[in-house]
Amino acid sequence: MDTIFSLSTSPPPLLTPKFTQIPLKNLVPPRNPTTPPPRTLSNKLWLSKKLSPPPPPTPLTTPPPSLSNKLWLSKKLSPPPPPTLSNKLPPPLPTLSNKLWLSKKLSPPPPPPALLANDVEKSEKGKIFNEEMQKRVEKSEKGRIFVGNLPLWIKEKEVAEFFRQFGAIKNVILTKGNNGNEKNMGFGFVIYEGPKAEEAAIKALDFDGVEFHGRVMTVKLDDGRNDEGQKRYTWHEGRDGAVKEFKKVLETQPEDWQAVVWAYERIKKPSRKEFGLMVKYYARRGDMRRARETFEKMSARGIEPTSHEYTNLIHAYAVGRDMEEALCCVRKMKEEGIEMNLVTYSILVGGFAKVGNIEAAERWFKEAKEKDLTLNAIIYGNIIYANCQTFNMDRAEELVREMEEDSIDAPIDIYHTMMDGYTMTGNEEKCLIVFGRLRECGFTPSVVSYGCLMNLYVKIGKVSKAFEISEIMKLAGIKHNMKTYSMLMNGFINLKDWANAFAIFEDVIKDGFKPDVVLYNNIIRAFCGMGNMDRALRIVEEMTKERHMPNSQTFMPIIHAFAKAGEVRRALDVFDMMRRSGCIPSVHAFNALVLGLVEKRQMEKALQILDDMLRAGISPNEYTYTTIMHGYASLGDIGKACEYFSKVKNEGLELDIYTYEALLKACCKSGRMQSALTVIKEMTAKSIPRNTFVYNILIDGWARRGDVWEAADLMQQMRQEGVQPDIHTYTSFINACCKAGDMQRAMKAIEEMETVGIKPNVKTYTTLIHGWARASLPEKGLSFFEQMKQSGLKPDKAVYHCLMTSLLSRAAVADQDYIIMGIQCVCEEMVESGLTVDMGTAVHWSKCLRKIERTGGYLTNALQRTFPPDWSSHRTVNAASSDNENEEVSDNGDDEHNSLYEIESDANDDSDFYRRR
Repeated sequence: MDTIFSLSTSPPPLLTPKFTQIPLKNLVPPRNPTTPPPRTLSNKLWLSKKLSPPPPPTPLTTPPPSLSNKLWLSKKLSPPPPPTLSNKLPPPLPTLSNKLWLSKKLSPPPPPPALLANDVEKSEKGKIFNEEMQKRVEKSEKGRIFVGNLPLWIKEKEVAEFFRQFGAIKNVILTKGNNGNEKNMGFGFVIYEGPKAEEAAIKALDFDGVEFHGRVMTVKLDDGRNDEGQKRYTWHEGRDGAVKEFKKVLETQPEDWQAVVWAYERIKKPSRKEFGLMVKYYARRGDMRRARETFEKMSARGIEPTSHEYTNLIHAYAVGRDMEEALCCVRKMKEEGIEMNLVTYSILVGGFAKVGNIEAAERWFKEAKEKDLTLNAIIYGNIIYANCQTFNMDRAEELVREMEEDSIDAPIDIYHTMMDGYTMTGNEEKCLIVFGRLRECGFTPSVVSYGCLMNLYVKIGKVSKAFEISEIMKLAGIKHNMKTYSMLMNGFINLKDWANAFAIFEDVIKDGFKPDVVLYNNIIRAFCGMGNMDRALRIVEEMTKERHMPNSQTFMPIIHAFAKAGEVRRALDVFDMMRRSGCIPSVHAFNALVLGLVEKRQMEKALQILDDMLRAGISPNEYTYTTIMHGYASLGDIGKACEYFSKVKNEGLELDIYTYEALLKACCKSGRMQSALTVIKEMTAKSIPRNTFVYNILIDGWARRGDVWEAADLMQQMRQEGVQPDIHTYTSFINACCKAGDMQRAMKAIEEMETVGIKPNVKTYTTLIHGWARASLPEKGLSFFEQMKQSGLKPDKAVYHCLMTSLLSRAAVADQDYIIMGIQCVCEEMVESGLTVDMGTAVHWSKCLRKIERTGGYLTNALQRTFPPDWSSHRTVNAASSDNENEEVSDNGDDEHNSLYEIESDANDDSDFYRRR
């Protein structure tokens, strides 16, 4: 069988079919007069593909292909020669290709498909791509290599250490993902520096295919594509804009937490930095729950917390005073191998200082020192604050000296902390020394500096001095703030100087300040102190209109005032009002009600409120029991006081200095001074320091017994321990001197008071007048009476009673003109003031008048105007019939004076107790 390779140059004769000699082009007119498309193989086969699928393969039984079939393709490539008569062969067997050949000739194929246009477009894009690649290569930074197939957890430092052997590295860039975590995308760039940077990059290509941490790296020269990769896409631009807006809100509107949260939530997939800023923001607000929630979200994103994030979370718990959770975070840090830094230690020390745990604060401060950390003024300020809060000023001074030895400059805040510590201990001298030292060190006193001095003088009862400091501050060009105004108002309210308290309120309005909740609460206190509770309730309504939410401190003075006035029903109505205002009555609100009843000596009703607390599911605290103890102590019932002291112990409540003060008061009131000394020993064993109030109770106890020597010893101990006496201390000591008849020592105490800047009050003058009356020198008492009026103090009923009794007693035995004139003047003042005496006092004074004026006279008529309305001469004669009875009445008069004296003292003590709590 012949093959195509054995054919001769002249083909054998073939039988050509007999067709008419009409050309094919004349059978079908051309569709387009233009030049037909070139006849390619693809064009020729196009129609056949569309009409029918390709023919199946020829079976083996078919006849062998003829020579014409074999040469069919060649005919299509080059047209065959015209047929001749000598080439007559039998016609070939019809095949599908032969049948379709004529149709191809009859109709030309459609225009070429769009694939050709795409090919042209791809070709053009390819040229552009090659041009861009050429430009990238030209622009690419010399000495820069691409590193691929890196572990996702790898860090820049480890990559730099691996490639540093070829040359100095300028930078390592690992591409991060958009999922917000800290993992990379598995590729990055290494940039060499120096004159041999390009040579180092070429040498680094030897690492292509080298295994690196379990992965085979891809290393090649940078072709510049990274420039395009570093372009900021719309997603990144939007995220960066949200981050910038978030930071701006944090700086400009930190008080608007809703704006901060809204700006934070706009950030798509926050990074470690944004998470950290949000945790820090919640930490400053003390929002422990949201700080923890944000911290957990960061961990869930795959961002491993560092020391910075843990420190912010610990700060949140410290501000919220939940030091147990703060310690849990510390333990978690240690488990993960994260080292605590100085900021963490400072926060822990400050947190324990705020909760009063000085032992824990000192322990963490010691650990920070043992780690050889470079301590700064912040951690020293926190540990100094911790010691000042526990009245340990010796340790605070030691820490200040330690700072100076380590050449750490103390900021002005530490000076303020020390001044506040000396204020709490009542040490005026050292507080002024620190203030002077502040100026010597080049600091300009601020409103806080002057505020510390004002707070000192308010707390030690020198409100006039505090007002002088405020005037000095104004002259220095420093304006008041709400805190300094509140201090002055508190001082005047404590002195019951309502006029000056409201004058301060007017100054607040004039200076353009808007009253806040604290100022409104002070005004409510003032009205309640005046007994005008209805006006106080109107202030509560005004607060609500000004969109200030009343708190428990708003309602407690009103409840206390109604209870003290004996209006228990109205006090309970205020309870209901507090509930409707959204304030849940707490143990403190019940305590205010109990205190008011205790001050009115209504102990049975106070115990009923105690039962109501238990029925409401509110457990009494140490303050509740201490208030009950104060009530029984004022009555001298040491048995009941000891009973509730035992309850405090048995229920596991804290035995603080206030509880011991109440127990001491009960012992001293009942005259059991040996029991009081036993209580003092127990306080010393528990390291509870003796403050001014404790010394006042002890001195008053010895004064009741007339033991001036023990009282003088206590005064000496106070000076040795650095405890400053106040007006109550001096008054109690003067009372001891007067009862002992040692008026010379009493006058020395008056001189000492003037030296230290403490002015006598009404109680002090009453004690002196009573002392001179005991010494049978009423003229001395009359001179102090005039001195009291000249100092601006208004005499009360006890002063008039004591002075008039002493003058009448003196006039009964010595007829002296100045005594008679003194009786007349005092009598006229009593009438003008509308004062009347009780029946017992009237009987005693009538007896003295009968000795002065047997048949009555001017003094009798004038003095009887101060007697009770039901006074009658018949009762006077009967009361005067027995000298013994008169003496008893006289004693009762003195007892009444003492009773008034003690009741007033107790009330002041209870108020101090309530205020200090």
